[in-house]
Amino acid sequence: MTHLKEEQTFVLIKPDGVQKGLIGEIIKRFEQRDLKIVALEMFRPTREQINNHYPKSKIWITRLGENSLSTYNKYGINAKSILGTEDSFKIGKMVRQWIIEYMTGAPLVKITIQGLHAVDMVRKITGPTLPFQADMGTIRGDFSNDSPALANKEKRAVMNLLHASETAEEARHEIKHWFEGIKALQYKRFGVDI
Repeated sequence: MTHLKEEQTFVLIKPDGVQKGLIGEIIKRFEQRDLKIVALEMFRPTREQINNHYPKSKIWITRLGENSLSTYNKYGINAKSILGTEDSFKIGKMVRQWIIEYMTGAPLVKITIQGLHAVDMVRKITGPTLPFQADMGTIRGDFSNDSPALANKEKRAVMNLLHASETAEEARHEIKHWFEGIKALQYKRFGVDI
């Protein structure tokens, strides 16, 4: 990166964001905050692409299961009666499969966004991962209301409209994964760029 305004991050508009007709609204929210779209494509992902997007490590999968078990416990839901197990790794594998089913269920939109503190700004505009915790004024707070308790009970992924990279390192990895061989376009925006 040669200038602070050149930081890039990755956003993936998920099936519910596409199916609710929010593509334009989501992009508008980023552009209103002086962020620039430098790569964009609507596509239908393969299972392999989604499988390679999400970590496969035992630690990550176990954490998914632990988060689900915590949600079940918080809301007094018996995980074993619904899922047949209380093993966090086994539950994590189930949740990961629900995510893959969800993410391959409809088209997605992949976006590379560039601008000053792009990673942090996009996360702020997007709101917390769990929509029921997102404040009004964020994308998730304004357009989504889902929770892991309901998702777990219905044996599906939490529908939270979009994915946004958490760190600059994650953004670089995801941009390379999703836009391999596609160069981001550079252009000036009126009154925004240096």
